[in-house]
Amino acid sequence: MFFVSDIYTIPPEKFNSKLQRETYSVLQKLSIPFFRVETDEAITMEDCVLINEKLDMKMVKTLFLCNRQKTAFYLFITAGDKQFKSKDFSNVLDISRVSFAPAELMESMLGTKIGAATVFSAVTDSDNNVQIVIDKDVADEEWYGCSDGTTTGYMKIKTAQIINNFLPYAGHIPKIIEV
Repeated sequence: MFFVSDIYTIPPEKFNSKLQRETYSVLQKLSIPFFRVETDEAITMEDCVLINEKLDMKMVKTLFLCNRQKTAFYLFITAGDKQFKSKDFSNVLDISRVSFAPAELMESMLGTKIGAATVFSAVTDSDNNVQIVIDKDVADEEWYGCSDGTTTGYMKIKTAQIINNFLPYAGHIPKIIEV
Protein backbone atom coordinates (compact mmCIF):
# COMPACT_ATOMS: atom_id res chain seq x y z
CA MET A 1 0.00 0.00 0.00
CA PHE A 2 1.25 3.49 -0.89
CA PHE A 3 2.17 5.49 2.22
CA VAL A 4 0.78 9.00 2.73
CA SER A 5 1.45 10.67 6.09
CA ASP A 6 -0.80 12.82 8.17
CA ILE A 7 -1.16 16.41 6.98
CA TYR A 8 1.37 18.94 8.31
CA THR A 9 1.38 22.75 8.18
CA ILE A 10 5.05 23.17 9.13
CA PRO A 11 8.22 22.32 7.17
CA PRO A 12 9.85 18.91 7.54
CA GLU A 13 12.35 18.49 10.37
CA LYS A 14 15.07 17.49 7.90
CA PHE A 15 15.38 18.24 4.21
CA ASN A 16 16.22 15.84 1.40
CA SER A 17 17.54 18.46 -1.01
CA LYS A 18 18.71 22.04 -1.23
CA LEU A 19 15.62 22.89 -3.30
CA GLN A 20 13.29 21.42 -0.67
CA ARG A 21 14.97 23.51 2.04
CA GLU A 22 14.73 26.64 -0.12
CA THR A 23 11.07 25.95 -0.92
CA TYR A 24 9.99 25.96 2.70
CA SER A 25 12.28 28.88 3.55
CA VAL A 26 10.66 31.06 0.88
CA LEU A 27 7.12 30.00 1.82
CA GLN A 28 7.80 30.98 5.42
CA LYS A 29 9.47 34.25 4.39
CA LEU A 30 6.41 35.17 2.28
CA SER A 31 3.96 33.92 4.96
CA ILE A 32 2.34 31.57 2.46
CA PRO A 33 0.44 28.82 4.31
CA PHE A 34 0.58 25.26 3.01
CA PHE A 35 -0.61 21.76 3.78
CA ARG A 36 1.89 18.98 3.14
CA VAL A 37 2.29 15.23 3.32
CA GLU A 38 5.24 12.87 3.24
CA THR A 39 4.88 9.82 1.00
CA ASP A 40 6.51 6.81 -0.53
CA GLU A 41 8.34 7.81 -3.70
CA ALA A 42 5.79 9.10 -6.23
CA ILE A 43 6.93 9.44 -9.84
CA THR A 44 3.79 9.18 -11.97
CA MET A 45 0.45 10.93 -11.89
CA GLU A 46 -1.08 7.55 -10.94
CA ASP A 47 1.10 7.57 -7.81
CA CYS A 48 -0.54 10.87 -6.85
CA VAL A 49 -4.12 9.59 -6.56
CA LEU A 50 -3.87 8.89 -2.81
CA ILE A 51 -2.02 12.17 -2.26
CA ASN A 52 -4.85 14.05 -4.00
CA GLU A 53 -7.41 12.28 -1.82
CA LYS A 54 -5.51 13.02 1.41
CA LEU A 55 -4.99 16.73 0.61
CA ASP A 56 -8.38 17.12 -1.14
CA MET A 57 -6.92 18.68 -4.27
CA LYS A 58 -5.72 17.93 -7.80
CA MET A 59 -2.00 17.51 -8.34
CA VAL A 60 -0.60 19.52 -11.24
CA LYS A 61 1.63 17.96 -13.88
CA THR A 62 4.90 19.88 -14.22
CA LEU A 63 6.90 19.26 -17.39
CA PHE A 64 10.42 20.49 -18.11
CA LEU A 65 10.67 21.15 -21.84
CA CYS A 66 13.24 22.53 -24.28
CA ASN A 67 13.76 23.24 -27.95
CA ARG A 68 15.90 20.96 -30.12
CA GLN A 69 19.01 23.12 -29.62
CA LYS A 70 18.55 23.08 -25.83
CA THR A 71 18.70 26.88 -25.75
CA ALA A 72 15.11 27.66 -24.73
CA PHE A 73 13.56 26.05 -21.63
CA TYR A 74 10.00 25.91 -20.32
CA LEU A 75 8.44 24.68 -17.11
CA PHE A 76 4.89 23.85 -18.22
CA ILE A 77 2.35 23.36 -15.46
CA THR A 78 -0.87 21.70 -16.54
CA ALA A 79 -3.70 19.64 -15.08
CA GLY A 80 -2.58 16.23 -13.90
CA ASP A 81 -5.13 14.41 -16.01
CA LYS A 82 -4.55 16.44 -19.18
CA GLN A 83 -2.65 14.90 -22.08
CA PHE A 84 0.39 16.89 -23.22
CA LYS A 85 0.68 17.59 -26.94
CA SER A 86 3.94 19.26 -27.91
CA LYS A 87 2.47 20.60 -31.14
CA ASP A 88 -0.39 22.39 -29.33
CA PHE A 89 1.96 23.84 -26.69
CA SER A 90 4.37 25.11 -29.35
CA ASN A 91 1.58 26.57 -31.51
CA VAL A 92 0.04 28.51 -28.61
CA LEU A 93 3.43 30.05 -27.73
CA ASP A 94 4.41 30.45 -31.41
CA ILE A 95 7.72 28.68 -30.85
CA SER A 96 9.57 25.75 -32.43
CA ARG A 97 8.44 22.29 -31.38
CA VAL A 98 9.62 21.33 -27.90
CA SER A 99 10.40 18.01 -26.26
CA PHE A 100 11.21 16.82 -22.77
CA ALA A 101 14.51 18.23 -21.52
CA PRO A 102 17.18 15.68 -20.53
CA ALA A 103 17.26 14.49 -16.91
CA GLU A 104 20.75 15.90 -16.36
CA LEU A 105 19.55 19.39 -17.35
CA MET A 106 16.59 19.02 -15.02
CA GLU A 107 18.96 18.29 -12.15
CA SER A 108 21.43 21.06 -12.99
CA MET A 109 18.90 23.76 -13.90
CA LEU A 110 15.96 22.95 -11.61
CA GLY A 111 17.71 21.22 -8.72
CA THR A 112 15.46 18.19 -8.91
CA LYS A 113 15.06 14.81 -10.54
CA ILE A 114 12.46 13.18 -12.76
CA GLY A 115 9.13 12.99 -10.95
CA ALA A 116 9.83 16.00 -8.73
CA ALA A 117 9.62 18.89 -11.18
CA THR A 118 8.05 21.81 -9.37
CA VAL A 119 7.25 25.49 -9.72
CA PHE A 120 9.50 26.03 -6.70
CA SER A 121 12.53 25.51 -8.95
CA ALA A 122 11.95 29.12 -10.01
CA VAL A 123 13.94 30.16 -6.91
CA THR A 124 17.05 28.45 -8.32
CA ASP A 125 16.64 30.11 -11.74
CA SER A 126 17.89 33.59 -10.88
CA ASP A 127 19.00 34.19 -14.50
CA ASN A 128 15.48 33.47 -15.83
CA ASN A 129 16.67 30.73 -18.16
CA VAL A 130 13.36 28.90 -17.74
CA GLN A 131 10.02 30.38 -18.81
CA ILE A 132 7.19 29.39 -16.45
CA VAL A 133 4.06 28.54 -18.45
CA ILE A 134 0.81 27.73 -16.66
CA ASP A 135 -2.24 26.13 -18.24
CA LYS A 136 -5.30 28.31 -17.68
CA ASP A 137 -7.11 25.26 -16.24
CA VAL A 138 -4.52 25.21 -13.42
CA ALA A 139 -4.55 28.99 -12.96
CA ASP A 140 -8.33 28.87 -12.49
CA GLU A 141 -8.18 26.27 -9.68
CA GLU A 142 -8.44 27.42 -6.06
CA TRP A 143 -5.75 24.99 -4.89
CA TYR A 144 -2.37 24.15 -6.37
CA GLY A 145 -1.01 20.68 -5.60
CA CYS A 146 2.65 19.94 -6.29
CA SER A 147 5.94 18.42 -5.23
CA ASP A 148 8.09 20.28 -2.71
CA GLY A 149 11.13 19.50 -4.87
CA THR A 150 11.33 15.84 -3.89
CA THR A 151 9.49 12.68 -4.92
CA THR A 152 8.41 12.08 -1.31
CA GLY A 153 6.94 15.46 -0.30
CA TYR A 154 3.77 17.00 -1.70
CA MET A 155 1.82 20.11 -0.80
CA LYS A 156 -1.35 22.08 -1.32
CA ILE A 157 -1.21 25.88 -1.59
CA LYS A 158 -3.64 28.52 -2.84
CA THR A 159 -3.02 28.90 -6.59
CA ALA A 160 -3.32 32.68 -6.35
CA GLN A 161 -0.42 32.74 -3.88
CA ILE A 162 1.79 30.78 -6.29
CA ILE A 163 1.00 33.14 -9.18
CA ASN A 164 0.77 36.47 -7.31
CA ASN A 165 3.28 36.05 -4.48
CA PHE A 166 5.75 33.21 -4.96
CA LEU A 167 6.57 33.58 -8.67
CA PRO A 168 7.09 37.38 -8.57
CA TYR A 169 9.34 36.90 -5.52
CA ALA A 170 11.36 34.35 -7.53
CA GLY A 171 11.60 36.85 -10.40
CA HIS A 172 9.29 34.97 -12.77
CA ILE A 173 6.09 36.25 -14.30
CA PRO A 174 4.27 33.22 -15.66
CA LYS A 175 2.68 33.06 -19.07
CA ILE A 176 -0.84 31.67 -18.74
CA ILE A 177 -2.06 29.83 -21.83
CA GLU A 178 -5.05 27.82 -23.03
CA VAL A 179 -4.21 24.50 -24.68
